[in-house]
Amino acid sequence: MSPGEKLEVTVCVGSSCHIKGSREVIMRFDELLKEHDLQDRVTLQGSFCMERCGKGINWQIGDRDLTSTGIEDAVETFTKDVIGCFPESG
Repeated sequence: MSPGEKLEVTVCVGSSCHIKGSREVIMRFDELLKEHDLQDRVTLQGSFCMERCGKGINWQIGDRDLTSTGIEDAVETFTKDVIGCFPESG
């Protein structure tokens, strides 16, 4: 990532993912971004169907497709792969 470029995180909010907890995932991701003061470095957005229904909660970091088995799995991956990109965020 170049300086000033924002990391994009997109969470599916289609019916299947919504039922599995994607709304709570977005809320937890947002809390983590605020806790680590990264709102100006990470764009968090929702997207309708990512067409991977049935696999879990679907989301992306940039162009990287991810599927989490549940909310805690998503938060663990987000913490490692997003928050971990910014070690100075502490």
